[in-house]
Amino acid sequence: IQGEGSSCEFVTKCRTCRRQMRECSGEADHHEGMSSDDELTPTEVTEFQKSKDNVLEDSRKIFEDVHADFCDIRKILLKFQEWKEKFPDSYCDAYISFCLPKLLNPLIRVQLIDWNPLENFTELEEMPWFRAIEEFSDAKNTPESK
Repeated sequence: IQGEGSSCEFVTKCRTCRRQMRECSGEADHHEGMSSDDELTPTEVTEFQKSKDNVLEDSRKIFEDVHADFCDIRKILLKFQEWKEKFPDSYCDAYISFCLPKLLNPLIRVQLIDWNPLENFTELEEMPWFRAIEEFSDAKNTPESK
């Protein structure tokens, strides 16, 4: 797209300006062809880190007024397992397999808030909530259950 005021023209001007600034400052770290469009200033990095820390702090407070039996995925699934074993017909009629994802979604999301696969690579399969769901699913396939 060529034309007066086009976005390509703006980007070209920005790159030219940055190149001239690098040349004036004697900055030798830049390699031609490597984009610096996505680089953040130290102020932006600090603001982002502060915002991220605030979100993480708030996420720790989400379940602070909830009884421990209702904010731990393993304990919740244990209750459903007990229901399934004691009252299999009622459990089956309640369509629990459709309800569990919606029930566990907020708990899993809170645990994934700080997860960044690009920084600290942790397999989902290694996370406690995943193992708890996996164990519950394996228990569901026992011969006694419907």
